[in-house]
Amino acid sequence: MSVSSRAVRLFVLMLCCAAPVARAEAPVTLDVAAPLRPLLDKHLTVLREDAIGADPGPREQQALVRRARSEITGLLATEGYFSPTIRREGEGMPVRLRIDAGPRTHIDTVDIRFAGQIERAADAERRARIEQAWPLKPGLPFRQADWDAAKGWLLDEVSVRDFPAARFTETEATIDPAAQAARLQLVVDSGPAYTMGELHIDGLSEYDAQLVRRYNPIAPGAPYDRDALLDLQRALQATPYFASVRVSLPTDGATEQVPIDVALVEAKPRRIEFGAGYSSNNGYRAETSYRDANLFDRGWQLDTGLRLEQRHQLLFADVFLPPARGGGQDSFGAQSERTRAQGLTTQTLAIGAARRHQRGNIETHLALKLQREIYSPDGAERTRNKALTLNWTWTLRQVDDLFNPRDGYVISGQIGGGAKAAFSDQNFLRLSGRVAWYHPVGERDVVLLRAEGGMTRAPGRDGIPQDFLFRTGGAQSVRGYQYNSLGVREGDAVVGGRYLAVLGAEYTHWWANDWGVAAFVDAGDAADERARLSLKRGYGVGARWRSPAGPLAADLAYGEADRRVRLHFSIAIAF
Repeated sequence: MSVSSRAVRLFVLMLCCAAPVARAEAPVTLDVAAPLRPLLDKHLTVLREDAIGADPGPREQQALVRRARSEITGLLATEGYFSPTIRREGEGMPVRLRIDAGPRTHIDTVDIRFAGQIERAADAERRARIEQAWPLKPGLPFRQADWDAAKGWLLDEVSVRDFPAARFTETEATIDPAAQAARLQLVVDSGPAYTMGELHIDGLSEYDAQLVRRYNPIAPGAPYDRDALLDLQRALQATPYFASVRVSLPTDGATEQVPIDVALVEAKPRRIEFGAGYSSNNGYRAETSYRDANLFDRGWQLDTGLRLEQRHQLLFADVFLPPARGGGQDSFGAQSERTRAQGLTTQTLAIGAARRHQRGNIETHLALKLQREIYSPDGAERTRNKALTLNWTWTLRQVDDLFNPRDGYVISGQIGGGAKAAFSDQNFLRLSGRVAWYHPVGERDVVLLRAEGGMTRAPGRDGIPQDFLFRTGGAQSVRGYQYNSLGVREGDAVVGGRYLAVLGAEYTHWWANDWGVAAFVDAGDAADERARLSLKRGYGVGARWRSPAGPLAADLAYGEADRRVRLHFSIAIAF
């Protein structure tokens, strides 16, 4: 509990430091309608204490009033009030001003005209769609910010595809203060239609240009598409090969198959990292890793490392090949792993190969793995299992932010197994699925609902590696219970079962300073028979902090079945 008390004291200190400090009375006070006060309070410079010198005389006060009237008139005009009345009340300091904004100007007519190649018949539907979607409709209030944003929107709609050289030849907002009417006129010249050609790559010394081309899905002759160029830039930037990437299409020459300019700054290909940490599931951790992004000078990525945790040790080496033009990426590797949890010790040696494919928000992963497992439950017989497995995973991520999701959902399904006829000790088929749904509440809060289930079809558990069975409990599963403590009892250990069911609901309230508090309830169990599933409930509260890697979570949870309170630490990211 000492950790919690220190966190509370730190939070109280942060609140005290962030509390606003009372300031002296401003030289000008305003009597203005409430909706307009935030605008004037934020931008009116004469409200600041240093607007005039100390103890101003009548002449200085008159100058202050003139300055205030000029600023207020300009600020109100940005909101569509072009005939305000501003009167001074009383004498002396502070200067008191009564403001009547007057009638608001509304949009009367909108005239959008097109020039350039977008006038061709093939783009008639596009022009009509743009005109229909124009955001400033007649009858809406005229605001300068909305007018500027609408002009930017129109130019973006024209230039995002086919016409990267689009520009305005006329933009005019005619204001009639007497009629409180604004008449908008715009002429956008699309210029010629462009098509994209081969890559023109600059900045390579360590890598071959063919490596860059493997990330490029744009076929020569394709119409200009800004989103496609941004996708290429993001794909290259996400690799370990480059420190910076800029992708652009020049518009100062020919329009047919214009070469795509790719300007690169290479990153150092080799890197050694060290780390340490702690998790409530596996205890203290120390790790080191070595990465080589240009293995054998072929652009292969070697990722190898050693992780030492109190209840988990892992030595691994993986090699990732450059992606194919269709988006798939192959890899192969080996690992040695030892885990110790709930009286069960497993030692695993494995080699395998995989293909990962990313298309939009959907990721698929196909893996072939040969593994040998030494299975040692306390108080029961030690056994050896081997299996050659083929496993396919499908994941859809439809969220507003991958690291800090607030709206959307994530769905994942998995199917895999092995057969006696193909180097496995047992015939088995494993099916599992997970779903997480995020729903925003108010300006900052969020509700998270999640569910997970799985089953392994087999005559029994014998001969099936623990990777293809189920245990649950701990952070990010059923809080209030020890890590992997919900499963099947064998001897003095808890081992994996053939069935899994987990449910969870969480409400998080976020403050503006990236700190939050959550309340949650979880329920779940793993068993060897479906009829023996008995959902164990856990519930509690937690603290959250938005870090660059996702929300860090510290949860205090009560496990109803164990009648115990436990503290869990985790990174609460969407799977």
